[in-house]
Amino acid sequence: MKKLLLFTLILLSTYTVNAQQEKHKPVLRHVVMFGWKEGTDAAYINKVVTALSDLKHKIPTIKSFEWGTNNSPENLNNGLTHCFILTFSSESDRDAYLIHPDHKAFVALLNPAPEKVTVFDYWANK
Repeated sequence: MKKLLLFTLILLSTYTVNAQQEKHKPVLRHVVMFGWKEGTDAAYINKVVTALSDLKHKIPTIKSFEWGTNNSPENLNNGLTHCFILTFSSESDRDAYLIHPDHKAFVALLNPAPEKVTVFDYWANK
């Protein structure tokens, strides 16, 4: 009985440690920001936003996706109005996304291109 109890406790502690490590596993963030030329059609911008948002359903390496528009009162956005954050588990997952046919089709949709584009990738520190 003691051996069974000891085995159960070891198994439970191993599971807990593994769950904690998984919870704190680093993730790769791919940040894309767009700024549009004055007078860019709102319907076109919405089409771009929808197309980029839809990639999370088409490309399995995207772990999570979120987006929003700038509302900072600091006026330091340098003309960038839209921010998209895609999360990946690894650089190879991000690289697979970049060459995926659905991502390439999205990039082709950016015509006319936004006036400003910034892309920044980083490993998230928690």
